[in-house]
Amino acid sequence: MTAANLLVELFVEELPPKALKKLGEAFAAALAESLVAQGLAEAAAVVTGFASPRRLGVRIEGVLARATDRPLSTKLMPVNVGLDAAGQATPALLKRLAALGADESVVGQLRRAVDGKSEVLFYDSIAPGTTLADGLQRALESAMAKLPIPKVMQYQLADGWSSVHFVRPVHGLVALHGIDVVPLSVLGLTAGRDTQGHRFEARVSPVVIHSADSYAGQLKDEGAVIASFAERRAEIVRQLQTAAALSGLTPVEDDALLDEVTALVERPNVLVGQFEEAYLEVPQECLILTMKANQKYFPLLDKSGKLTNRFLIVSNISPADASAVIQGNERVVRPRLADARFFYDQDRKKALDSRVLGLAKVVYHNRLGTQGERVTRVQAIARAIGERIGGEALALKADQAALLAKADLLTDMVGEFPELQGIMGRYYALHDGLADDIAFAIEDHYKPRFAGDELPRSDVGVCVALADKLETLTGLFGIGQIPTGDKDPFALRRHALGVIRMLTEKNLPLSLDALVNTAFAAFPQGLLGQAHTDVYLFMFERLSGAMREQGYSANEVDAVLSLNPTQIYLVPKQLEAVRAFAALPEAAALAAANKRVGNILKKAEGEVGGAVNPALFAEAAETALFAALGDIAPRADAAFAAGDYTASLQALATLKAPVDAFFDQVMVNADDPALKANRLALLNQLHQTMNRVADLSRLAA
Repeated sequence: MTAANLLVELFVEELPPKALKKLGEAFAAALAESLVAQGLAEAAAVVTGFASPRRLGVRIEGVLARATDRPLSTKLMPVNVGLDAAGQATPALLKRLAALGADESVVGQLRRAVDGKSEVLFYDSIAPGTTLADGLQRALESAMAKLPIPKVMQYQLADGWSSVHFVRPVHGLVALHGIDVVPLSVLGLTAGRDTQGHRFEARVSPVVIHSADSYAGQLKDEGAVIASFAERRAEIVRQLQTAAALSGLTPVEDDALLDEVTALVERPNVLVGQFEEAYLEVPQECLILTMKANQKYFPLLDKSGKLTNRFLIVSNISPADASAVIQGNERVVRPRLADARFFYDQDRKKALDSRVLGLAKVVYHNRLGTQGERVTRVQAIARAIGERIGGEALALKADQAALLAKADLLTDMVGEFPELQGIMGRYYALHDGLADDIAFAIEDHYKPRFAGDELPRSDVGVCVALADKLETLTGLFGIGQIPTGDKDPFALRRHALGVIRMLTEKNLPLSLDALVNTAFAAFPQGLLGQAHTDVYLFMFERLSGAMREQGYSANEVDAVLSLNPTQIYLVPKQLEAVRAFAALPEAAALAAANKRVGNILKKAEGEVGGAVNPALFAEAAETALFAALGDIAPRADAAFAAGDYTASLQALATLKAPVDAFFDQVMVNADDPALKANRLALLNQLHQTMNRVADLSRLAA
C-alpha cells in the first residue's frame, strides 16, 4: 500500500488561550489513535501536533492510502440450528448470511468448530482495508468530538440555515496525504490545501500548502506563523531571556503564564516596557500579579529577586519601529498599578484586627457557619498545638496569629486579587507593628498550598497552618463532605498531605489521633457526626501514598504503618530502618519466620501467656532461642527507646540461626498443654521483640 505523510489542519477563530495546549495535544493524539486503530498508521508513527491561536493541526508520518485487508471470522450459530437433518441451510442461516453480504453458495465453505459445549458454524472472509478518505473522515469526526472542552459553540454555516457545534467557528480545512488532497468534509467545509497566515504580517494570502511536509515551513516563511506550540514557546523563552539579560535582570518564572502567552501569539516579538518607580512602594506581589493576570506581562526582577520597574511584553506584531507598541502597553499598565496602589493605601487606613468582627458576616459554609466562627475554632486548635510543642508563650502567639489569619479577606486588595490572601495579611500586620513571627504566620498558614510548596517558616506559622487544615478536614468530614474518586472540591487531600508534611518534615512530636480529637473538640457539640475514625484513616492513606512517592516500597510502608504509629514524625526514620534491615542477608528468612509466628499465635486457642518457664524446655532449640532472646531483646529494646531504629532491627539478625533451629526441631502444638503453652509464650516474646519498629512479616514475599 502507498504510504505518505498526512497533514490535517482546522483553521478556526481564536481558540481559548488557557486551553490551547491541551486542545492541540488532544486533537493530535485522538486523530492518530483512530488512524492506528483502523490500520492506516503504525502505532510507532511519529506524530507532530500544531496549535496556534487560530489553528489545530497534526502531521502523522507513514500513513497508508488504504489499510491492508484482514481475515475476519464471524460466529454464526450452532450447527443444529443452521443446518437441517439433510445438511441444508436453514432459513435462519440464510438470513444471517444475507446480513453479512453472503448467499447460499458459501454454505459449503462454512467452518465448524467446537465453542463451549456445542459445535458452531463460522463464516471466514476477508475484510477489505478502509480507504484513507473514509478512515480519516471517521478519525477527524472522532477527534473533534473528544476535545476536552466542557462547552462548545453553536454557529450557523454560510447557507444561513444549517447550524453546527465546535469550540470556535471553523473557516478552513486542510487535508493532505503527501501532495494530494484527501476528499473529506466536516462542519460544512470541504478539505483543500489553502490556509491563512498571520492576520497582519503574512506575505501571501491564502497560504497554499504544497505538501504535508512543507506545512510548518511555509507557514513560517509565507504566513509569518510558528505553527508548533512547543517551538513557539521555546522562542518566547529565548527572547525573554535575551531581553532580560541586556539589562542584567531576570523575568518572573511562570509556566502557566508562558503557556497562555504562547496561545495568544502566532509569531512572538518580545519588547521591554517600564513604569514609574513610585509604584514600587506597593508590595511587589501585588504589582507582579496585576501585570501577569491582567496584562500577560513578564515582570523583571533584579539579582536579589526584587521587582524592578521594567517588564517584558510578548507582542504578536513586529513593526520596524516598536515604540508605539511599547508606549501603548505602558499606558495600559499604569491604571492597573494605580489601582493596586489605591487599594494598598486604603487598606492600611484600617488596622487588621479591626476587620476581625466583620468575618462574622461572611459565610464559610452553610452548615459550618461563618468565617468568624471558623476563626474561633482555628484559634482553639492552634492554642492547643502551641501548648504541646512550645508551651504557653507559643500558644499565645498562635492564638493571636489565628485570630488575624483571615482578616485580610475583607481588604480591598484581596477582594480584587484573592490569590493574595495571607500575603496581604502579612504586609498589613507589619504595618500595624505586629511581630514578624505573627505577621509571617498569617501568610504561612495557607502553606503548603501545593505539592512541593514550602512549609511555614516559624513555629507560630506551623501551629496556625496545622489548625487551619485540621479544622477544614474535621469540619467537612463531620458533615459528610468526603472526597470521592477524583472529585475533591474542598482540596481535602491537599490539606491532609499538608498536615503530614508538617508533622514529618518539622519533626513535631504530636499524636495524629490526639490532633484529630482536638480538632473535633473545637466544634460545638452536636454539629458534626462521628467521623473521627474516617479522618484518621484518610490521613493514614495520604501518609502511605506520600511515603511511596518518596521511593519506599509498598511492603516497607505497610510494615511500618500496620502498627498504627502514633508519632507520625518518626515514620520516615522507621522506614529507613526497615529498608536497611531488608538489605541484610538474614532479612528474608526472619520475615518469613515472623509471618509464621504471627499465624501460629493467631490460631492459638485462648490467651497466649507472656511468661516463659525454662524448666519446661524439652528441646535444646528451645533453650537456645530463649537464651538468644535474653541477649538480643534488651539490646534491641534499648536501641528502640533511644530512637535508633536501624540498630534495633539489625540486632535481630543474629536470631536467624536459633529461630531456624527452633522451627526445625520443635513441635509447637505439643500434646502436653503445659509444654504447648510455654512454647507459645516463647513465640509471643519473639514476636513482640521483632515487631517493635515494624511488622516484619509484611516484608515476606
